[in-house]
Amino acid sequence: MNQTTNDQAMREQLISLLEGGNAHISFDEFVKDFPVEKCGDMIEGLPYTAWQVLEHMRIAQWDILEFSRNANHVSPKWPKGYWPDKDKTGSLELWNETAEQFQNDLEAFENLLRDPDTDLFAKLPHGTGQTIFREALVLADHNSNHLGALVVINRIIRP
Repeated sequence: MNQTTNDQAMREQLISLLEGGNAHISFDEFVKDFPVEKCGDMIEGLPYTAWQVLEHMRIAQWDILEFSRNANHVSPKWPKGYWPDKDKTGSLELWNETAEQFQNDLEAFENLLRDPDTDLFAKLPHGTGQTIFREALVLADHNSNHLGALVVINRIIRP
């Protein structure tokens, strides 16, 4: 394999990791089977509703995307800025909006990875050592972790 082939293969592997479905359920598979009418239900013993977890995923993914492509991006304050207000538990409309934006931002990040002009290993000039490669791994790890939480919530709320 030459350098160009290796680079392309790595980009494809990162995209595959972000899309999921290898060793666990993909986001698309999960949302198509989730009982959306229960997305705002509080579950005894859990601190968040399904929508709140999804919104957290969306906020974190948006932040990683914007940090990766916009030197002027200002991240929310951690941790509060990465979660919706506790009083906002979710609704069908919010679920659909959040899921659509999540998918749009994921596609935008994948397009950043597909762009051959994106240097995966160059340090982002506005960061503290981060690279696009690192951000892709952080994003995949974060999404996988919280998608797992959503799978557990789904199992609890199903009759």
